[in-house]
Amino acid sequence: MSTAYLFRPSLVVLSASLLALPIAAHAQSEINIPVLVPVTGFLALEGTSQRNGALLAIKNAPASVKIKSEVSDTGASPEGATTALERSLARGKVTAVAASMLGPQMLAMLPIALENKIPLATVSGTASITEKGNPYVFRFFPGDAVAKNAHVRYVLEELKMKRVAIVYQTTAYGQGGHGHIVDLLKKAGLTPVMEEALDVTVKDMSAAIGKVKAARPDVVMLHLHGGPSALFIKQAAAAKLNLPIVAGSGVAQPSTAALLDPAELKGICAETNAAPLAGGGSDMANFLAQYRAEFKSEPDGFAVGQYDATNMIINAAMKGAKTPEDMRKALSENSYKGLAMTYKSDGRGNMANSAMIICYGDNRTPQIAKRY
Repeated sequence: MSTAYLFRPSLVVLSASLLALPIAAHAQSEINIPVLVPVTGFLALEGTSQRNGALLAIKNAPASVKIKSEVSDTGASPEGATTALERSLARGKVTAVAASMLGPQMLAMLPIALENKIPLATVSGTASITEKGNPYVFRFFPGDAVAKNAHVRYVLEELKMKRVAIVYQTTAYGQGGHGHIVDLLKKAGLTPVMEEALDVTVKDMSAAIGKVKAARPDVVMLHLHGGPSALFIKQAAAAKLNLPIVAGSGVAQPSTAALLDPAELKGICAETNAAPLAGGGSDMANFLAQYRAEFKSEPDGFAVGQYDATNMIINAAMKGAKTPEDMRKALSENSYKGLAMTYKSDGRGNMANSAMIICYGDNRTPQIAKRY
């Protein structure tokens, strides 16, 4: 199914013919970048941001690059992602893919990308996707080795906390991040006083909150997706948990903050790659204004990461990358100055090598507390 793109969150598939940008007669490059992301399911908010970032980069591409692109909703299952990828490959030559941020979907797509030698550019935080030795995956969001380093360092160095409770998701993303947190605490000579894993379907957080209270920690570290993070924070406020909470990147999303009252958010901190609402120079301000105009919503770090990823692909095409192998080589070897940071592969496809901590005050606009 294909429809004309109208910048609607409910969109499933984007018309390739309508997304092809106008080009001058002297066009030098033609590339195909399918956008295969979850716009339904439990990661719909995050996936929509990812999609929007890719589309905005495509919209802003110079006339010298002719771009074909089609958006497919991967839903929440690995099969949804592999089906979308296989269909995109069957439709014709693909240069690179803006690939799902959902860890299990990325893990399912990796063998197909390797077999067909197609680069995947993603903002997935799941640690293991760049630990498989696959040269066709490129992560434009801080992986757990970077993000959890910022997460833990802020708790230990800035808050000076030692009794840590960890609440994390049972997904691949949750388990990978939890492992990094525990390892980093161990290096600091600390053992968590409490650890609780939650399925994404859990709505009642009272049992987990009760376990946190019983453990008497100094601080709670959350490594949950956006929706579950909001539920935990809201219910913790109602239960008068009264503990500092330092969360994962989901809480840095405006869409997650919108689920909470400012009083519930006050004092909550989170790690992320970028926070457009917190500022970041004239380029970020221009991105923020255009994003608001196009999508009638607020951008987050996932949108910025995929915007930067897609722009690096377009930039490589402008410089002569015509084939998927050209693109893999360019992404592997080159650096690119994006909105959030300068991206450079660490040899395994981890392109984002910095992170930040944001904290909320009296409203839903975060402030940058620390950069790492």
